[in-house]
Amino acid sequence: MTTHHPSLLRPPILTRRVGVLGRRPTAHAFLSATVASARPPTPPLRLRPVRAAAGGASRVGGNGGKGAEPPPALGAALLDFARSNFLPLALVGGVILGLLDPNLGCLAHKYSLSKYSTFGIFVISGLTLRTKELGAALEAWPAGLYGLASILLFTPFLAQFIMQLQLFPREFITGLAMFCCMPTTLSSGVTLTQLVGGNSALALTMTVVSNLLGIIIVPLSLAMYIGAGAGVSLPTEQLFKSLVTRLLIPLIIGKVVREASKGIADFVDGNRQGFSVASAVLLSVVPWIQVSRSRSLILSVQVKAFAAAVAIGVLLHLALLAFNAGMLQILSRLEQKGESVFAKKEYARAVILVASQKTLPVLVAVVDQLGGALGESGFLVIPGVAAHINQIIIDSFIVNWWRKRDQQFTNAN
Repeated sequence: MTTHHPSLLRPPILTRRVGVLGRRPTAHAFLSATVASARPPTPPLRLRPVRAAAGGASRVGGNGGKGAEPPPALGAALLDFARSNFLPLALVGGVILGLLDPNLGCLAHKYSLSKYSTFGIFVISGLTLRTKELGAALEAWPAGLYGLASILLFTPFLAQFIMQLQLFPREFITGLAMFCCMPTTLSSGVTLTQLVGGNSALALTMTVVSNLLGIIIVPLSLAMYIGAGAGVSLPTEQLFKSLVTRLLIPLIIGKVVREASKGIADFVDGNRQGFSVASAVLLSVVPWIQVSRSRSLILSVQVKAFAAAVAIGVLLHLALLAFNAGMLQILSRLEQKGESVFAKKEYARAVILVASQKTLPVLVAVVDQLGGALGESGFLVIPGVAAHINQIIIDSFIVNWWRKRDQQFTNAN
């Protein structure tokens, strides 16, 4: 016995074909043919195998056909975690690799791999630097001016308080105090600013200017707060040459290549995540080589003394981050007209990251020039190495937190 109208059992295409052959169509078939002719042809129906109850639940649920997705596999979850935390994982991995087997890191130092990695970082910086960011950096000159003052004037003032701490060997405290007087890092601050979506042009400006002015100001700060009468001097010509060859030239090369070819610019803009990963890998080369070179000296000191020096370095960096973030909040409230440049996210993040970091190569150059005047050179450098690595790792976690918060805000809107 038939319980349904025959037209309901035939697809519309068959109904239309029957009508063409001369059979009298029903009203329902005529309506189906009209609707079918007004819309694009539907793909042929395909039957899918029905999952058994023991083999897995159906994807069609009682919520309008959108059942709960199965939980991701462990491998997919780990891969997602690695993508979200790639920079800190790369840095920590470099440190662990240097401690486990320093031979490869020492070989990389022998062939100056860190110089090439820094060169590559700033080529990528030039490739990803948009022209509008340069104009925005000029607009944010008050923020850049504050960043320079923080790097070269405010944060070195903390050195005199660090010198009051008691720790053996004494060179650990002296090395940390010297670290406070250094200019900002050459690469990591800019790289982290790019990763978090800050204004990289402002970060580059503060990096270049602070390192140039640091050639003059750093010896004065060291003499005032630490080594009065020690005859501190910097290899001015060598540092200037290093700044030009490892920062300015690769940056200009990358920017010229970007402006010379629109295809390259579009490719870079479409693959910014890949270039960010490349920058993170190149940045992780620095702590890997530093730990590999200093491994034997690190293992020769007492664990408690080294842990105390590391803890002081971590607290120092957290204090610099809190100081710069608080000052930007105060300055943003003092400016009454319109939105303050200190309150804009892309400027504030660039200033906080760059102004809170200190560079290690300049510290090493200063220690070499001192010739043991302030203590054993290796012990002076060890806390600087630890502080340099820790600040990059800490800031990478902060950058990762900022990015997740931005993503949540974007998804909410």
